[in-house]
Amino acid sequence: MNINEYILKEIKALTLQSTIKSAQNICKELPITHIPVVENNKLIGCLPESDVQTIENKNRELKEYTYLFDHFHTNVKATLLDLITLFADNDTNLIPVLDNDQNYIGYYELSDILDAFADSPFLHNESNTIIVEKNKDDYSMSEISQIVETNNGKLLGMYISSQENDITRVTLKVIAKQINEIIQTFRRYNYNVVTQHEDDVYLEDLKNRSEYLKKYLDM
Repeated sequence: MNINEYILKEIKALTLQSTIKSAQNICKELPITHIPVVENNKLIGCLPESDVQTIENKNRELKEYTYLFDHFHTNVKATLLDLITLFADNDTNLIPVLDNDQNYIGYYELSDILDAFADSPFLHNESNTIIVEKNKDDYSMSEISQIVETNNGKLLGMYISSQENDITRVTLKVIAKQINEIIQTFRRYNYNVVTQHEDDVYLEDLKNRSEYLKKYLDM
């Protein structure tokens, strides 16, 4: 996947000489959180929509409000995950893109990047989602991969979804005919399996034992 194909140029960047009115007009027409401000092909910053809408004097130029600019961008070498992180960290739906010479060449929109991620094999392929957790000093990505693959599973991808109170939680996307074997192996390696699965024999056995005990106590 070539992420650069998603670089857009429809929204014309403003300059320091642009007026507040021109910025407000763009925000009225388009649901964007930031407007790139460029001077001589160099990115000066990103003007937040939430700030520009509060300025009453519409004839003033943007150069008087550079203190409002947010400063973030990406480059043509960025990966899909790099972009998703950048969107989240800056609470934006538009990210300016610079070329190798640091010139402004366009922008990415959040909706396009999320669509690209949704179409990736990691999410698009039919698979099982398994979430496991273990002490942060004891888990191993290589061990997790080995558990999946030695049980004839195919690992599409995995990522650390949370780290709290010394516990690391890892989300996996797995293709497997016998998901139960993978789940049981994780338990044997002292991983807690967070997700519930219909084929989980261990949980089904616990349920049956619980029901049996309940009947026994009610006698």
